[in-house]
Amino acid sequence: MKFSVGDATYWYEVHGSGEPIVLLHGFTGSTKTWAPFVTDWENDFQIITIDLPGHGRTQIDTPRSMEACCEDLSQLFEHLSLHSFHLIGYSMGGRTALSFAMLYPNYINSLILESSSPGLEMEEDRHKRQVNDETLAQRIEKEGVASFVKFWENIPLFETQKKLDEHIQRSIREERLAQSKEGLASSLRFMGTGSQPNWWGKLNTLKQPVLLIVGELDEKFVRMNQRMRESLPNSQLIVVNNAGHAIHVEQPEIFGKIVKEFIFDR
Repeated sequence: MKFSVGDATYWYEVHGSGEPIVLLHGFTGSTKTWAPFVTDWENDFQIITIDLPGHGRTQIDTPRSMEACCEDLSQLFEHLSLHSFHLIGYSMGGRTALSFAMLYPNYINSLILESSSPGLEMEEDRHKRQVNDETLAQRIEKEGVASFVKFWENIPLFETQKKLDEHIQRSIREERLAQSKEGLASSLRFMGTGSQPNWWGKLNTLKQPVLLIVGELDEKFVRMNQRMRESLPNSQLIVVNNAGHAIHVEQPEIFGKIVKEFIFDR
């Protein structure tokens, strides 16, 4: 289904009925990221999945910053009469979910962040990341999506995914290849880690229940989320064995069990 706000048209899907859960995908993903969990959860929950700016079937004329995207999402949720829900985000979607929770906390019943970060603290680091993302954006625009996907699936962050069954790797690759070069470049420039707000100093203001999920093999994010756990007053951290950055792909049954148990406990 489509929802228009300003010069943007967001693609979203609603499945099932019951207590609502909103899911936000990662960079190069789409609503398809969550298909296995929609099938598993729709008998217990109402599942809302959304294509974020620059991805899937969402169409954006003017690039969206993280704050602007969150404002758009708030209007979508009002349109859907969603006034309280569980919000789940993976990687870029996790950064978006955290940003939304910081900006619009009253919507949040609970927040589940998979392999996510609150941004960068140091201005120097933010600038370096913006430069790196701009270089990558220009590479995508020049060489195209197929060339970028070949590069992207071989970065160290996704090394553990090479152990997955070939049909799963193929499905991930097809989802990435379905993106547009303009959309991915815009996402890097305007919603990248270097461009988003730095939430480190404000994490202690978020009082809603937060679940942090990371894979034990994703050492950088394990350390980061251990620190996040110390800053978030009502949070818990689960480190999943034999998983890297994308726990929902590498250990889907465990990921689903963790999420459902956390939500049922609310």
